[in-house]
Amino acid sequence: MDFSAISSVVQTVGRLLTQEVTSLMGVKDQVEDLQKELEWIQSFLKEADARKVDNEVVRTSINEIRELAYDAEDVIETFALKVAPRRKGGFSNVIKRFACILNEGGLLCQTKCEIQKITARITQLTRRLQTYDVKQPRDGAGSSSSNQRQELRRPYPHIVDDNVVGLHDDIKKLVSILVDKESGCKVVSICGMGGLGKTTLAKKIYRHSHVIGHFNCLVWVYISQQFQKIRVWKDILSSLQIVNNTDKDEELAEKLHNFLKDNKCLVIIDDIWSIEAWDSLKSAFPVAMNSNSKFLLTSRNKEIVSHADRRGYLHELQCLNDDESWKLFQKIAFSQAHPTENITDAKMEELGKEMVHQCAGLPLAIIVLGGILATKSSIHEWQIVHKNAKSYLKKGKGAQHIEHVLALSYDDLPPYLRSCFLYLSQFPEDYEIPAERLIQLWIAEGIVSSTEDDGNGEEVMEDVAEGFLDELVERCMVQVVERDPTLKVKTCHMHDLMRDLCLSTAKKENFLSIINDSSLSPSNTRAVRRIVVHQHIHVQLIKSSIPLRSILFFWHPFVMESEPDEVDFWWFVWVVSLILKWQRSWNMFGNFKKLRVLSFEGGVKGYSGVKLSSAIGNLIHLRFLNLCGIAFSCPHIPSSLGNLRCLQTLDLRIYSFLDDGVMNVPNIIWKLEQLRHLYLPNRMTDKTKLKLHTLTNILTLINFNTRNCLVADLSKFTKLRKLGICGPLDFKEELDKNLPIIASDCLRSLSIWNDKGIDPKVLAHLLSSCVNLCELILEVKIEKLPDFHHFSSSIAYVHLIKCKLVEDPMPTLEKLPNLRVLELYENAFIGKEMVCSAPHFPKLKSLTLKCVWDLEKWKVEEGAMPALRYLEIRRCEKLKMLPDGLRCIATLQELKIEYMPKEFKDKMVQGREDFYKVQHIPSIIFSNCDV
Repeated sequence: MDFSAISSVVQTVGRLLTQEVTSLMGVKDQVEDLQKELEWIQSFLKEADARKVDNEVVRTSINEIRELAYDAEDVIETFALKVAPRRKGGFSNVIKRFACILNEGGLLCQTKCEIQKITARITQLTRRLQTYDVKQPRDGAGSSSSNQRQELRRPYPHIVDDNVVGLHDDIKKLVSILVDKESGCKVVSICGMGGLGKTTLAKKIYRHSHVIGHFNCLVWVYISQQFQKIRVWKDILSSLQIVNNTDKDEELAEKLHNFLKDNKCLVIIDDIWSIEAWDSLKSAFPVAMNSNSKFLLTSRNKEIVSHADRRGYLHELQCLNDDESWKLFQKIAFSQAHPTENITDAKMEELGKEMVHQCAGLPLAIIVLGGILATKSSIHEWQIVHKNAKSYLKKGKGAQHIEHVLALSYDDLPPYLRSCFLYLSQFPEDYEIPAERLIQLWIAEGIVSSTEDDGNGEEVMEDVAEGFLDELVERCMVQVVERDPTLKVKTCHMHDLMRDLCLSTAKKENFLSIINDSSLSPSNTRAVRRIVVHQHIHVQLIKSSIPLRSILFFWHPFVMESEPDEVDFWWFVWVVSLILKWQRSWNMFGNFKKLRVLSFEGGVKGYSGVKLSSAIGNLIHLRFLNLCGIAFSCPHIPSSLGNLRCLQTLDLRIYSFLDDGVMNVPNIIWKLEQLRHLYLPNRMTDKTKLKLHTLTNILTLINFNTRNCLVADLSKFTKLRKLGICGPLDFKEELDKNLPIIASDCLRSLSIWNDKGIDPKVLAHLLSSCVNLCELILEVKIEKLPDFHHFSSSIAYVHLIKCKLVEDPMPTLEKLPNLRVLELYENAFIGKEMVCSAPHFPKLKSLTLKCVWDLEKWKVEEGAMPALRYLEIRRCEKLKMLPDGLRCIATLQELKIEYMPKEFKDKMVQGREDFYKVQHIPSIIFSNCDV
């Protein structure tokens, strides 16, 4: 069950009671009583979840609890935010206090009344929940649905599926590891998402002749989520034909441990879910001893193998590619019952391939789809299925098995991950989700929270959220698209069928409502707090009775037939959100007042005629405001933006249709003391001079410009992790006085871009302040890099573009011991010769040379770049040939040549002068080379 909402409000209320107690004067007692009630419900839900209580009353109460938590948070925070500014000290504030004391009294009375109503609702709910004893769940209750799912998919090793494709290399690799006598690896793990074929692969290995011949005994044991270790140990002993006369833990474990130690056995443990499960079983397994027995695990959790055996081998099972998917589908759909000519029917093949593509390489889904179409013999029947293949996948024969297999992963999630997972349902299909933005949204919504680092090493919220995302990846519920050079997740996405599960669960739990290309009407609009808009559509506008907390756009949402000179921003939001009924007063935005998140994730670049209204300042609960890409008719940002004291993320990478896109930002950012991530406009007017010294929580600061911001403020940002500097770099005073520019030891990423250039001495001084830098991006003319000792030894990624370096940068960059990715783009280097000497670039994995126009000769010494895996050369048209040293880089897996002269490409053809340099590279890709 998901109770992240109540956890969030308990923490919010606790923070207000301790940090802003003055703001709650007059309602403090009521708030404390409410907090105690909420904490009781939270404890109840934790206990119920721990004991797998899953009866209908508890399940249906979750939505009510969530609404109670949201209402409580809204009421208490609204009071605190409205009253706090009036209760600050000083003579002028005393005068103001007398002027508004009557208004405050009314707000106090209203707040007390609302808290009393919420407390009464909680009391009623508490009585209902207390009638259920979570310590002794009723028979048949609890995790019965999860148990049923487990039982439905229980495998039997003697039943082997003949419809297997794409596993030949996997089988060969794993068998060789298992029978290797010299290998110190005792635990081998097959990991992957549900339905990918882990158990099928394990069965093939279990029955493989080399495995049978190598081991004296083979054992197969199935582990469910709710297993009993004694039962598992007894099953293994029984399979080994060992007589057992005891039920004592210690004696069972010792007997099994001794037998496995003294014999050469393979124990296949199928579907083990957690590290805790392994820990409860491992006392019977001699993994740490010098025995000949080995263990093969199948799991959805990649962490288990490293925990079980630090020398263990992890084999990640991948989705099938298009050819493998089609081959598997043909085995099922074109059975012997079909006429042979159906297999070669062009139209049927076209329809089949399109439907198979929707299975996204998941074997289980392909098998189900093939089974459906095996009963359809005509083109017309295939066309009917083709119209909505996903619908058939959900209701066809075997479809329940898909749902159960995937749902098991959700059943197994701990409570703190469930909202994180359900939140992913907001992103459109095939959307590449930026991890940084996802983490910011999780935090803004209260899904992730933590005590801030106070110097004692406690994690900040972003670190906690990053760990949550890693857990979802480890559980194979989220797939990594790209990692950064420090191996952190940069972008991710969901398998189509996993997303379907996520979306259906989110809708069932009333987590959100998605507006896409289907009409919206009162009949299918529910009282949800989150609205997501995926497409521009024409719908009936209706009024929501629930205060919204989140609105996300992923599309260019609104296009007017004739553009007005000026459109009020909130009228614009009102129309494109398609939620509330239009009126000509502020009341029409009443249900926006509780917003925590407003984001244009897809951007609306190109829309003209939008004005950011001063009404934005009334959304005092906003934590996350993303306006990136919007083009405004007015070049001024209203000063009322300074009222948004709760803002954590503010993305103002916007532009104006007037004044060449330059925006005027008033000096109000300093008021937003909770800001953690600030993205300023790319271009700001010279009139702007922002003070940012109060932003002591800032972690991300993009488009910092010394013309519009005070350089001295950078020394206040002791937690800063990511900094982007644009425009002129005026650090003369800091350089003359030898003052550090960056005060944060946490800075990991630094980007600098302008069209004026930078003095190498200034860059050297700046880099010397960045002692733990991992990522450096320079888009600025510099001519010469600073000496290598100015660079942090932690740097893993360097991107140089338009630097116009006269001297070869390699002698400097090759001395960076942890450099993994190097990219030289568009005149990064304007010299003619470049040398990579040995034994440098020890960890470099990827090298890209793109538009290095003047490069004619490149030398790579034998022993240089010993770990290089990827090399790309693009539009380096003066480069005569590949360096001879490439032949010595045995790790090189892919060479990509794009937009290079035909002569350059032809030299790599077999028999030509450069062929010996590249013949060992498995993948060589040529693209758009001159013919």
